[in-house]
Amino acid sequence: MPRSSGPVDSPARLSLISRHLAPDYPLNTPYTVERHPDNIDTSLLPKTQTRALTTDANSANMSTQPEHPTLLIPGPIEFDDAVLNSMSHYSESHVGPGFVAVFGETLSMLRKLFQTTDPSAQPFVLSGSGTLGWDLVAANLIEPGEDALVLSTGYFGDGFADCLKVYGANVTQISAEPGSRPQLPEIEKALSEKKYKLLTVTHVDTSTGVLSELKNLSELVHRVSPDTLVIVDGVCSVACEEIDFDAWKLDGVVTASQKAIGCPAGLSVSMFSGRAIQAFQNRQTPPTSYFASMKNWLPIMQNYEAKKPSYFATPSPQLVRALHTALTQIVAQGVKERFAAHTAASDKIKAAVAALGLKQVAANPDDQAHGMTAIYLPENVKGAELLPKLASRGVVFAGGIHKAIAAKYIRFGHMGVSVLDPSRGHVEKAIKALEEGLSECGYQKA
Repeated sequence: MPRSSGPVDSPARLSLISRHLAPDYPLNTPYTVERHPDNIDTSLLPKTQTRALTTDANSANMSTQPEHPTLLIPGPIEFDDAVLNSMSHYSESHVGPGFVAVFGETLSMLRKLFQTTDPSAQPFVLSGSGTLGWDLVAANLIEPGEDALVLSTGYFGDGFADCLKVYGANVTQISAEPGSRPQLPEIEKALSEKKYKLLTVTHVDTSTGVLSELKNLSELVHRVSPDTLVIVDGVCSVACEEIDFDAWKLDGVVTASQKAIGCPAGLSVSMFSGRAIQAFQNRQTPPTSYFASMKNWLPIMQNYEAKKPSYFATPSPQLVRALHTALTQIVAQGVKERFAAHTAASDKIKAAVAALGLKQVAANPDDQAHGMTAIYLPENVKGAELLPKLASRGVVFAGGIHKAIAAKYIRFGHMGVSVLDPSRGHVEKAIKALEEGLSECGYQKA
C-alpha cells in the first residue's frame, strides 16, 4: 500500500490506532473531541496474581532472590520479592482492560501516598526518570521570562535550577552551605522583593542528605506571595518522609519509582494541585515540551484513573504493575506507619554512625533525612579505599557527589524493604561492614 503524500491528521491517526482495539472499548487520546464515559467491566478478567503480597514487615518471608551484594545507596534500593515478581507479568496491551484497570488503581493509590483527597489534584505516572519531573514543571507551570525561586541544598537543587533555565525561566537561587538549608527569613526577603511564578525546594537532596522543612515553608509562601506555586522535588523523600499534600497546600511533588516507593527505576511519579493545573491551563504560550506536555498527558491520566483506555505514548505495563504492587503494600501498611518505621531505622543508624566517631554532612538533627545518611570520612580514610572494602563484605554504599565536598564523604541509603523487613538484616550488616571497613583502612575511634 503506497504511503500517503501528506501528513496524517489526528482523526485519521486515531482511526488507524483504534483498529487494534476491541470495539467495546473506544480509545481516548489527547486529540479526541468527545471523552468516552464508559468504564471497563473487569469482572470477567482472569486473576493473574500468583502469590500473596508482602504487606507486614514483621511476617515477611525471607527473600528468594539470588545472592547479591546488599544495595544501600540512596536509590535504586533493594526490592521486595512481590514487586519483582510483578515485573514478570506476561505481555499485555497498554490499552487492554486488564492493564487499564491496574493503572487506574495505581493512580488512585498515589492519592493515599501523597495524602490528598482533593478531586482537582491529579497524579501522573510517566515512563522516565525522576528528572522528567523537573521537565514537567518547567515545560508546563512556568513560561519563558517568568521568575522562579529555587532553594538549593545540593547537587539536585542546582540541577532543578538548570532545568528551569533551559526552558527560559528567570531563576533566582538561594543556596545553602553543604549540610545546611536556606532559612525562612532569607526566603521571605526574596519573596518580598519580586513576584515569583513558582518556588522549588528539594525535600531531601540526595547529594547531602539534607531534609528541608515543608510545612512552615509553604505557610510562608502562601502568606507572603500567595500566587506563587510551591513545588517539591520529592525524589528522595516520597514514601519515607512525611508529605501531607492537602494540609500543607503544596502545588506539586515530583518523584521517581526506584527510591522509597520501592519499585524498579523507569517511572516518573508526580502529583499536582488543582491550582497548578489551573496555572497550566491559563498559560499564554504553548507548553515548551512535547513528551512532557500536560496538554498531552492530563486527559490520559484522567482517563486511566477512571479506568478508560487512552493513548498518547506507550507506558510500561510491567513497571506499572510493579508500582501497583509496591503501592498496595504501602497502603496496607499505612503511610503514617511507614514514615515512623523509616524514622526509627534512621535514628538507629545515625546513633551507630555517631558511636563510630563519625560526623554527618547534615550536622543539625532537624536537617537530617530519614531515608539516607551522608557520612563524613575520617581524615585518613578515602572513599575510593573504603567503598571496595564494604563491597567485599557484601554491602554497597555510594560515594559523594556534591562538588564542594565530593571526596570527603560517603552516602548510606536506608529506604524501603531494607528497613521494613528486619529479617533481611540489612541495617545490622551495613553497620558492621562500615565498622570493619574503617578499621581495615586504619581508622580507630579517638
